[in-house]
Amino acid sequence: MEKITKLLEKQHSGKKVLVLFLLTNIVYAYMLLVTIPATMDFSNGLQLLDMMPAGYDLEVVNTLFHTLGDIGRQTYLSKQIPIDMIYPLLFAISYAGVLAYFLTKLPKLNPKFLYLCILPIIAGIADYIENIGIISMLNTYPTVTETSVHITSMFSIIKSSATTIYFLVLIVVLIILGFRKLKPRSKN
Repeated sequence: MEKITKLLEKQHSGKKVLVLFLLTNIVYAYMLLVTIPATMDFSNGLQLLDMMPAGYDLEVVNTLFHTLGDIGRQTYLSKQIPIDMIYPLLFAISYAGVLAYFLTKLPKLNPKFLYLCILPIIAGIADYIENIGIISMLNTYPTVTETSVHITSMFSIIKSSATTIYFLVLIVVLIILGFRKLKPRSKN
C-alpha cells in the first residue's frame, strides 16, 4: 500500500491528470453514445447488466438475454464489452490521479487520505470481474447458473459502491478546497 500511495503522490501533475481524465471520458462518452445504445437497440428498454448498480438476479439476466436475442447478445459481446475492457483501467488510473491531485492541494494533508485513491482502483478491478462474468454468462446462455449471476452481480454492486463512495469523497475534497480558496478572499 505504501508503494501505491508514493506512486500516486509522484504521478499527480495537472497535465498528466487532465490528459488521462479527458481520454477516460472520451472512451466513456463513446460507450454512452455508441456501444451501449447499439446494444440496447435489442433490449426493448431493459437496462444492460453493467448499468444495474443494485445488482440483478437470474430472472433478470435470463429476461435480458432472451430479449436481446442472438444478435443483441453478440452485439453486447462484440461492441460493448471490448470497449468496457479498456474503460476500467482508464477509470482506475485517471480518477485515482484526479483525487490524488486535489488531495495534495490540501494543506497539512494526512498521507493516509491518499488511501482513498484506491477507491477507483477497486471499482476498476470489480468492473473487470463483472465484465468477465457477463462474458461467461453470454457465452453459456441459455444455461446461465444462479452462482455465476450471484458472483457477477456482487461485483456490479462493488463497482457501483466504490464509484459512488469515490465521487462523494471527491465532492467533499472539492468543497473543502473551495472553502479554503474563498476564506482568504473574505478577509480582504
